[in-house]
Amino acid sequence: MGIGELDREAHVPEGTDGGTGGGTDRGPGGTRGRTPDGTPDGTPGGAHPSGQVPRTLAESLRAGGDGALTALLRARPDLLAPVPNDLTQLATRAGTRASVVRALERLDRFALQTAEALAVAPDPAPYPVLLALLTGDTPDPAIERALPRAVGVLRAQALVWGDDERLRLVRTARELLAPSPQHPSPTGLGPTVAEATSGMSPGRLQEIIATAGLPATHDPVSAVAGLTELFTDRTRMAALLDTAPPEALAVLDRLVWGPPYGEVTASPTPPVRWLRDRGLLLPASTRTVVLPREAALHLRGGRAHRLPEPAAPKVETAREYRPQVVDNAAAGQAYAALDTVAELLKSWDQGGPPVLRAGGLAVRDLKRTAVALDVPERFASFWLELAYGAGLLAADGEADEKYAPTPAYDSWLDQPPAERWAAIAGTWLAATRTAALVGGQDAKGRTLAALGPGLDRSAAPEVRHRVLRLLATLPPGAAADPETVLARLRWDRPPRAGVNGSLDPREQLARWTLEEAELLGVTGRGALAAPARALLNLPLDEAAPYVASDAAPDALTGLTGPTGLTAPADPAGAHACEPSVAASRAATLLAPLLPEAVDHVLLQADLTAVAPGPLLRPLADLLSVLADVESKGGATVYRFTPGSVRRALDAGRTASDLHAFLTTHSRTPVPQPLSYLIDDVARRHGHLRVGAASSYVRCDDDAVLGEILADRRAAPLRLRRLAPTVLAAQADPTALLDGLRGMGYAPAAESAEGDVLIARADARRTPPRTAPAPVPEGPPTPDATLLSAAVRAILAGDRAATVARKEPAVPTDTTGPRTNGTLPRTSAAETLATVQAAAMTGSAVWIGYVNAEGAASQRVIAPVRVEGGFVTGYDHTADEVRTYPLHRITGVAELADDEL
Repeated sequence: MGIGELDREAHVPEGTDGGTGGGTDRGPGGTRGRTPDGTPDGTPGGAHPSGQVPRTLAESLRAGGDGALTALLRARPDLLAPVPNDLTQLATRAGTRASVVRALERLDRFALQTAEALAVAPDPAPYPVLLALLTGDTPDPAIERALPRAVGVLRAQALVWGDDERLRLVRTARELLAPSPQHPSPTGLGPTVAEATSGMSPGRLQEIIATAGLPATHDPVSAVAGLTELFTDRTRMAALLDTAPPEALAVLDRLVWGPPYGEVTASPTPPVRWLRDRGLLLPASTRTVVLPREAALHLRGGRAHRLPEPAAPKVETAREYRPQVVDNAAAGQAYAALDTVAELLKSWDQGGPPVLRAGGLAVRDLKRTAVALDVPERFASFWLELAYGAGLLAADGEADEKYAPTPAYDSWLDQPPAERWAAIAGTWLAATRTAALVGGQDAKGRTLAALGPGLDRSAAPEVRHRVLRLLATLPPGAAADPETVLARLRWDRPPRAGVNGSLDPREQLARWTLEEAELLGVTGRGALAAPARALLNLPLDEAAPYVASDAAPDALTGLTGPTGLTAPADPAGAHACEPSVAASRAATLLAPLLPEAVDHVLLQADLTAVAPGPLLRPLADLLSVLADVESKGGATVYRFTPGSVRRALDAGRTASDLHAFLTTHSRTPVPQPLSYLIDDVARRHGHLRVGAASSYVRCDDDAVLGEILADRRAAPLRLRRLAPTVLAAQADPTALLDGLRGMGYAPAAESAEGDVLIARADARRTPPRTAPAPVPEGPPTPDATLLSAAVRAILAGDRAATVARKEPAVPTDTTGPRTNGTLPRTSAAETLATVQAAAMTGSAVWIGYVNAEGAASQRVIAPVRVEGGFVTGYDHTADEVRTYPLHRITGVAELADDEL
């Protein structure tokens, strides 16, 4: 943005009084009314409180008042970093390219189409001209109803200013949306006649207007004006086109909806020559011609867009179920999700796979995890990222870094199942790490690994909330048609081009959201479940109204709290609650739907045990050591094997302990084969002892050692006899234990003192770890307290910057001419005398102040005490009492009698 633009859109023109706006919602006679849903209606607006039409964006902001300023800062929080000193600085910042791009990206489709139409309209454009560009020659009641809201949205976000007679799109937005050869307009329109003929010779212009049947003129400006008037006159333009050859009309048909540029040869065809001679095609370069905007609009019937979309598409119902069926299906998925996460982390109890040097999990380890969980790799990535995002899984930080559960995992396991689900569901809603990206490539062509860097997508939380809230617009039990959900999302936030022709990133996130929500139990059979409605702070008895895209969409991204949830404020205030309360409500609704934990199993003669439901945690922990899981489902089947029994004995259990455990927790008698299996393994357990020499084996029965030496399977262990009861090995103790167990023996490890080492089932845990924080998409949405303070500070600074001041009778600074609106410099004596007088009379003064860092500012203060080289007074700019050193005050002036 250039200096001239700053002067027009942000700076207060010289000689104006500035003033502070009052009032926020004005009706047809004021500036801006409100539609029934509370959004600005775009009625004739932008009037200054004094009745003058605003001439700058800053004046338009002053006319809006506190409410409009609060809405602007909420919708565009990037304008608050840092808080602007006054409205002029705010207007300047609102016109910067980065801020305008962000604001345009958050518009719904029709609001964006309105801005695009303004970009190709005259500047400024009356409201009827804008309406005509969107409706064309045929009135459209839907567009007429929707346009006031769209204009109101653009005004509320400071993208458009001025009243309805002079609507102005901010310069940066016009530059971004207006047609150019490098950046074609989304409307498909080209440059105007004046822009396309800017470098054309006067002689060529005369040839065009003569061929088009216009009177000759020696003034190029008049020639361009005459040609423009011809193209905008419907009757004369129609008459001209009636004389065109059919082939020439076919050429226009190919260009009319864009792109408006076409290549021509050095010797163009007769139809192209006919169009070029009459200015219907104007040269854009030596080999390119362009269809001028005025001619294209005539051919389009006056419409800037081929298909205006004033209304959001509806989310359609694909299938309806009873709400109880949906909730039960979602609860089943929720229980399976808890079981999967617990199984994943339990398998890594003794330390998981190593961390890659670049971070993340190796592909082979991801494949092993997927096989262990019996899920596809992309689902394994999802569960890994979910556990990692919830802080249940992390790297241990050792020299040879590996993944392991964190202490938070044990705390999570101690919670009731419903609360565990609410915690991980809340984590998923707020997480910016996107598991579906695993296996893809980053911008540098590197493969993205699970748990590795590069998986954050800042838009993910907002997209998830939008998708789920769209599902919530349907009645409970209704499953949405996914394509209509995506269509609505595309209207709410028009898609940005993906890389290499790929899908829009937000659309990809939306598709993944639908899949992950079903996997996690947020939805059941495609419909939003009651616990998820509670987690989102939505009403449970009826479809919740969807938050319109123009009603502070950033509110959906302010994700805070233990579960990572902050829902938009409910219009009625009846359903909004704290995140922890929402999680508690969700857990309360889910708890009755989950199966109750049982304290028993059913032992069977085939060395299996059937758990008829989820087991209590102590029972499940010990049984998972004593037996291997064979199958899952409504009932989990465990199988007892010599290896699993030996695992329990290694963990310090005795045979009598195992018999007592099974007798206590089995509803059926302990089968004889299982008792024999336990006794047989226990009898042989520890008969051999393995220690560290490199390693050794000792046994009281030298015949057993002789059998081991004679066994060819022991060759890799490189055993030799040291004594009748001792064998030494070149392998380490762990390899020796595994080798002997592979040969069918049941050795036990022993310590240096000769005691049996018990391999307890105590799990390995990382040091306390903090869950990865979501990466926000731009500045976070400010809360009410920050907004209120920022508005007060901006308005106070603006009042100080625009307040009228008394001019001294004799100029105190004679070094150069004074510029109107510039603070006069005063001597130390004059400064002291002025502030002392103000303190005695209780009046306010205008000062210039330089702080210890050398930053200069201008303030309005009401002095109350002047002593010791300091002045203490109420600072209207900062809205508080402050003390200033007199030697840092550069100048002082009295305020006009009618101010403050």
